[in-house]
Amino acid sequence: MVCLSPSHATMVAVNEASLSALLADVRSGALSEEDAMAMLRRLPFADIGVARIDHHRTVRQGLPEAVYGPGKSPEACVAIVEELLTNGSGPVLVTRTTDDQRKALHAAHKDMHESGSLVSWRHADPVAVGSVAVITAGTADAPVANEVDGVLAAHGRTVDRISDVGVAGIHRLLGEVDRIVAADVAIVVAGMEGALASVVGGLCAAPVVAVPTSVGYGSGLDGVTALLSMQSSCAAGVTVVGIDNGYGAAVAALRLLGAMDQ
Repeated sequence: MVCLSPSHATMVAVNEASLSALLADVRSGALSEEDAMAMLRRLPFADIGVARIDHHRTVRQGLPEAVYGPGKSPEACVAIVEELLTNGSGPVLVTRTTDDQRKALHAAHKDMHESGSLVSWRHADPVAVGSVAVITAGTADAPVANEVDGVLAAHGRTVDRISDVGVAGIHRLLGEVDRIVAADVAIVVAGMEGALASVVGGLCAAPVVAVPTSVGYGSGLDGVTALLSMQSSCAAGVTVVGIDNGYGAAVAALRLLGAMDQ
């Protein structure tokens, strides 16, 4: 949301529809130029000292800025979330949080949702169409998949979580084929050699986003082997994000679904 000057008591979301309404109000005389300027002063960003908050991102990309937790103090996280909740629009997300960050955020900003280390506020209303299958190779991939689930849920998307169906027991995956082909987008989260992405990519027509995880033994190289395997997939068109990047995979899915919605 964007704060108005003291002389104007309402709020406006930072999105195209609200900004168009704002311009119409100025044109009609219902809103003064001074009040409109106060509303827009935090665009395109707000410098709050510990960070420069990109309020304009929703207008440019259709999705608001998220907060990357590592390297930030609990106090900085609280201040950034306060700015996003007060003067931003859409869901507010903080990824990869620590226990101390979560405690501080929960104390300062109630109604906090948790999905593993991802925390969020102001979830979007559920979207009636567009589902995502989030498929994990093993239970060790769950922390990354939880980040995927949390981002998608915050944006109102339906998630079908299919867990522990890696290629070492391929019959487990084949037993879930109906659920996989029913999804509009499939996100595959896998470590070790990352072969699950190719199998899913060969089973369904939906876009497949692959997330290599840092799960694996010596030659897994903390996810590098899975990353290279997924990028070399013989299943054409599989999209690959960085190692352990559940947030990036979820945003890729949201963009794909957004294009389908149009």
